[in-house]
Amino acid sequence: MDRVRPRDAVFLAEESPQTPLHNVTIEVFDPGTGPDALDHARLVRLVRDRIAFVPRYRQRVLTVPGNLAAPVWVDDENFDLGYHVRRSALPRPGTREQLLELAGRIVSRPLDRSRPLWEIYFVEGLESGRVALLSKTHQALVDGVHTVDLGQLLLDLHPESRELDPDDWAPRPAPSSAAVLASAVKENLTDPLAALDTARSGSQAVLRAAGHGSARARGLLAAATGRSPQRNGVINGPLSQQRRIVAVQTRLDDYRQVRDAHGGTINDVILATLSGALRAWLMTRAESLGGLRQVRAVVPVSVIDEELEATSLGSQIAAHFVDLPVGEQSPVVRLHQVSYSFQAHKDTGRSVAANRLAGLAGFAPTTFHAIGSRVAATELRRGYHLSVTNVPGPQAPLYAAGARMVASYPVPPLVPGHPLAIGVTSYDGGVFYGITADRDWIPDADLLGVCVREALDELLELSSETRQRAPRGRRGARAARPRTRGRGGADGSSRPD
Repeated sequence: MDRVRPRDAVFLAEESPQTPLHNVTIEVFDPGTGPDALDHARLVRLVRDRIAFVPRYRQRVLTVPGNLAAPVWVDDENFDLGYHVRRSALPRPGTREQLLELAGRIVSRPLDRSRPLWEIYFVEGLESGRVALLSKTHQALVDGVHTVDLGQLLLDLHPESRELDPDDWAPRPAPSSAAVLASAVKENLTDPLAALDTARSGSQAVLRAAGHGSARARGLLAAATGRSPQRNGVINGPLSQQRRIVAVQTRLDDYRQVRDAHGGTINDVILATLSGALRAWLMTRAESLGGLRQVRAVVPVSVIDEELEATSLGSQIAAHFVDLPVGEQSPVVRLHQVSYSFQAHKDTGRSVAANRLAGLAGFAPTTFHAIGSRVAATELRRGYHLSVTNVPGPQAPLYAAGARMVASYPVPPLVPGHPLAIGVTSYDGGVFYGITADRDWIPDADLLGVCVREALDELLELSSETRQRAPRGRRGARAARPRTRGRGGADGSSRPD
């Protein structure tokens, strides 16, 4: 009997209507034309073809009676691929804003626990004839050890799809309640650690429920007295059940230009851009910076560390904390401060080159983002304002059933008390930001997306001025500098050239 691992059991126990724990990816495709164009039927065939590589995508969670042990994974005897691969449409010509509004509603809904914990939406009607895929997968499903994200397996390096052997899967009968209960009792008696893990998961669920009750009580009190509840911080606060999604597309060459002018890495420039964006956005709000000089961010990074749990991606994922200098006025100084923070990570010798990650088979960023979100969720006790997952992807186009992917936006989940999370993916010459915000606590999330573009433009302008002031020989030397050094990981911190 395949029991849910302790960490995954915690994710299942801690989930609530305010904190649905699933990762979402929004991918935009040029579907092509004619009979071979990507449509819902071709997507269903593609998923049916590739799902054999991730057996857990056809399994559901079965709860042990009395919660005497962690749940178990069992085959879904009524598995219905049509339920999981859904079809939707926007009023033509659908804008990106309409797509993101739809994504916000999909992100807000928890997954059905009685079925395998994933969904894919095929969205038609986008402007320029494009289509989108919205994939939604629970954190307990993708651990990078036993299961990678299905999205990693749907994309090919060439328009011609790989021919695979037919899948003759048949579900195994689910064990009876008596068998599940007997197995749990036996395991608790023979394995004290298993009993301890069960107790921990249950206690955390109780504490989470109590916390939600307290938050609701504070809200009712505020409504009765006419006073707003006290804020936990400038960008921290309670969560509602609704989400807002913001997407920003930029060019990778712009980050290279800033890096070449001021040093550091692509990852440093991305985080410096976010620092400038957060600074500008916070200053437009009524509370301004509120004395906030730094935004503490957890940035999951890829490392080689035998003490951490191994993944199927060739490295482990660890948390790295960086203080984003939102109180600093100079964009260049912000960049140098971010670079200095990551220098310590580089000096450990554990870092993994980003070009190695970008060269993994399939579209590994979807799996890395899922693992990074898991790491961020487990680091809540250490305290941070914001999670940022930054993953380097391949710099060549990828295809799904012959359709070229033109954009990929990660949509990380929110955790209690953190109404803002940011994911970044570099792919095929672009850098794509996905911003998840609580719809009620951060109603101006769109403005943060505008500030990301403005912060990057500011760095680009200063970089151009630096290059113009530099002597001709110095400019040539900088341009000729070999691009072999760097550090990498789920943060995408080295140069994905």
